[in-house]
Amino acid sequence: MESFIQTLINGLQTGSIFALIAIGYTMVYGIAKMINFAHGDIIMVGAYTICVLTMDTKIPVVLAIIITILVCTVVGILTERLAYKPLRKAPSLAVLITAIGVSLFLQSLALIIFGEKQRPFESIIKIPPIEFGNIVIQGVALVTFIVTIICMVVLNIFIKKTKLGRAMRAVSEDKQAAQLMGINVNKTISLTFAIGSALAAVAGILYICQYLAVKPTLGALPGIKAFVAAVLGGIGSIPGAMVGGILLGVIEALSKFYLPSELTDAIVFGVLVLVLLLKPSGLLGKKRIEKV
Repeated sequence: MESFIQTLINGLQTGSIFALIAIGYTMVYGIAKMINFAHGDIIMVGAYTICVLTMDTKIPVVLAIIITILVCTVVGILTERLAYKPLRKAPSLAVLITAIGVSLFLQSLALIIFGEKQRPFESIIKIPPIEFGNIVIQGVALVTFIVTIICMVVLNIFIKKTKLGRAMRAVSEDKQAAQLMGINVNKTISLTFAIGSALAAVAGILYICQYLAVKPTLGALPGIKAFVAAVLGGIGSIPGAMVGGILLGVIEALSKFYLPSELTDAIVFGVLVLVLLLKPSGLLGKKRIEKV
């Protein structure tokens, strides 16, 4: 039983990171109706930024975190302006291919700048672990879970209670009608990318504090798994992204504990297939009827 509980705790830690990434995915899809497959690589940008700032320049941790969030936000806005905005009226396939191209561009750029070798990192989270008998809750796990909950709650309040949040919801429902009501659609979409990229920065910081190493392909697999989490929870739903991320993290941890590790990724992506077959709208997603 203690081993089972410890596995659940480990799953919550990983699932919280998936949830943070999935919230960024689900926001962009909900507003711009596109899957930004470069989102995982913005996590990699955040991980490298915090690594360089804390390990090389030795600046204070709080300042390093702020700069990392700003860098990822700028990268997200530039990506949207340069790569996605010109394709606003293009077919969805063209946008999807562009997103994959941006992902490969960011990975290649990191490879040129930092090289292919994995770079070690010293965690900036120094909270000691909490022990209950043989059950250990690492400080980074506790911080990750708390930060994810705070981000989800704040973002949910922002979307539902603020003027900018209402503008995002209006653009999500109908871009043309929102524009007729005086909403600047382009700025609203850019703001969505900025928020999603800031969340990716936070996810990158927490991810590197957990795994203590960074490489150019760091964000690829977590990004895809977070997309699975977003679909599982109901893509377009912020609480759904949170639930999907946590569930996926727990599923991954349990499969690693009880089954050969080689099957872990197959199980994760098998969950995606099952969700698409049984409940395409996800656990908390809503079915939308398209009127023709």
